[in-house]
Amino acid sequence: MFGSMQSGASAYAKVGMETGVVAANPHQLIVMLFEGAQVALNHAAQHMKAGNIAEKGKSISKAIMIIENGLRASLDKTVGGEIALNLDALYEYMSSRLLIANIHSQLDVLEEVQALLQDIKGAWAGMLEPAAPATVASILQIPQAPPYDALAPRTPRLMKA
Repeated sequence: MFGSMQSGASAYAKVGMETGVVAANPHQLIVMLFEGAQVALNHAAQHMKAGNIAEKGKSISKAIMIIENGLRASLDKTVGGEIALNLDALYEYMSSRLLIANIHSQLDVLEEVQALLQDIKGAWAGMLEPAAPATVASILQIPQAPPYDALAPRTPRLMKA
């Protein structure tokens, strides 16, 4: 009457993903692209093992589109220099390997590309980890007050009226 439980969960997941995309900074978006490609390759591996050729092809095609139209297209080779050129070549390699994996149903090739994606994603995710925040006291080298101890004896303070 109100739709299936699965369609509701799917809609909820889609809203969560869209909200994440809107709130994400460029580095987070790149990490999300890596995660999307990895999910697509996980689905492709499942379909490959089950012998579901059509769905395997769709999943691999999705991963290739994410790599080509997301990761590779986001490279700025003029600013990124040698790193951007190396990533471009690596993304091209991954796409060609995925085509081979699709044509020949080679699970080991899928796993090779998954490992490459995981390595690069780890580097991107490492850039997202926040550094320890600098406090005014640490910048100016002001000594920190000792932590409050409720059981420590107190020295009386004299106040002028």
